[in-house]
Amino acid sequence: MAWLTGYPREEIGWFPTIDSEKCVKCGMCMNCGKNVYDWTENGAKVVRPFDCVVGCTTCANLCLGNAISFPEIDVVRETYKKQGIWAKVKKQLQAEGKLEATK
Repeated sequence: MAWLTGYPREEIGWFPTIDSEKCVKCGMCMNCGKNVYDWTENGAKVVRPFDCVVGCTTCANLCLGNAISFPEIDVVRETYKKQGIWAKVKKQLQAEGKLEATK
């Protein structure tokens, strides 16, 4: 995917954290399409944090206990700005033909 285009994923501190005090073990987070979580006897655990899609917060939005949080998106946006990631992503998407208008 073109989300980072050449920038190391491990350099972007974007991944969920779980407040175990709030977790009601509803299991909604286990629907993560990137398989970021493993289920334990204590509920979900973040085990593959850098597989999380940068900017995605679906698990937090649907968490019944409001136990999942993410860093502030402004930190990520600042990295994108400083590293010129937006321009690189656009260039890659154009090369892949994804920004061609359809009729």
